Amino acid sequence: MRMVDLITKKRSGGELTEAELTWMIQAYLDGEVPDYQMSAFLMATYFRGMTDPEQAALAMAMLHSGDRLDLSEIPGVKVDKHSTGGVGDKISLPLAPLVACLGVPVPMISGRGLGHTGGTLDKLESIPGFNVAETESEFKAQVAAIRQAIVASSKDLAPADRRLYALRDVTGTVESIPLIASSIMSKKLASGTDALVFDVKVGNGAFMKTTADATKLAHALVAISHQAGVDAVALLTDMSQPLGVTIGNSLEVAEAIAVLKNRGPKDVRTLTVTLAAHMLVLGKRAESLEVATGMCEDALKDGRALRAFKQLIQAQGGDAAVVDDPRRLPQAKYRVPVVASTAGVVTAIDANALGTAVMQLGGGRQTLDSKLDLAVGLVLHKKVGTPVSVGDTLATIHADQKDVAAVAEAVADAYSIGDAAPAKVPLVQAVIKD
Repeated sequence: MRMVDLITKKRSGGELTEAELTWMIQAYLDGEVPDYQMSAFLMATYFRGMTDPEQAALAMAMLHSGDRLDLSEIPGVKVDKHSTGGVGDKISLPLAPLVACLGVPVPMISGRGLGHTGGTLDKLESIPGFNVAETESEFKAQVAAIRQAIVASSKDLAPADRRLYALRDVTGTVESIPLIASSIMSKKLASGTDALVFDVKVGNGAFMKTTADATKLAHALVAISHQAGVDAVALLTDMSQPLGVTIGNSLEVAEAIAVLKNRGPKDVRTLTVTLAAHMLVLGKRAESLEVATGMCEDALKDGRALRAFKQLIQAQGGDAAVVDDPRRLPQAKYRVPVVASTAGVVTAIDANALGTAVMQLGGGRQTLDSKLDLAVGLVLHKKVGTPVSVGDTLATIHADQKDVAAVAEAVADAYSIGDAAPAKVPLVQAVIKD
């Protein structure tokens, strides 16, 4: 086979076979296919898409490019969660300890920031000493001991995904549904989990801007899971504005801690409990979502979830004292308020623009080798539906440089202020099981 023929076939709208996709992934790993040809294929796929059999075959080819963890020796039904990414999405941080403290093992293999969205691993690395690069034996031992671990994918797990993931970020092909589905599933199936809960974001701050695209992706993820013998459910959740009130790595860790202390923004807390309830049902620890929700509420109120987060931090070498004193997290040098120039009600927030603003501050990756500033970000004081007077602070910029005029202008422009509050958008828009 020749890579140029496969590129041409996909560019022309043809359907690649399982054999062709398997060869392509292996040839790429072997160095027979260079980055520039793979980039061309990614762009062709972005525009032409893939059929259901194609995207399943691509996911399996990427899965089989490396090892697959065997967690069968760990008791219980292992359940993981994956979010397709959104602005201010820090849900994994409170979710893993909450589910783990209720008896369900959570072997979570997570990713780094991609485009305007943040990454769980980057957030965790803002905790001094936190190690996301565990060995396979360390990962298994930790899940067995405390029922939770959040780590980066090792070089032996879906190595093709690790390379394609980085390439997509710098070639403008992040939003492709087949590429997202195959990337997610190759990592999640490689982790050896028994069941999966998908948080598929939809809205201006998500990769999926429309309900139609989000639904298509959700069905793809569930279908590939079932094909691989893994139980799964997908939730479509709102990302028409940032989740919570913080955007930025250390700021989001502090917000996650607040949720585990039974405080924090209502939307973050509600989504954490909702996803946890589904994980408890899949993990056979609760017979219904109602019972599972009550279990989660109790664990937040009595401190079990908070203690479990301390366990997670300690197990991975981090400074657990940040839980009691979040000021130990990286702190930016400057606080710059962005004030409203008109009065009214916040009618919309461009989450994508705010995510990009944080990236411009240094809190996100613009290139593969971008070094992150873990302290910078935004704290939002006004969200959709909130009344605003002239001079009110819309958001506070946390920066390590004095001159943030361009960022402040972008933040102000991201807010739309009108005369009346818009209709409320439900946080969870659909639950998809097939």
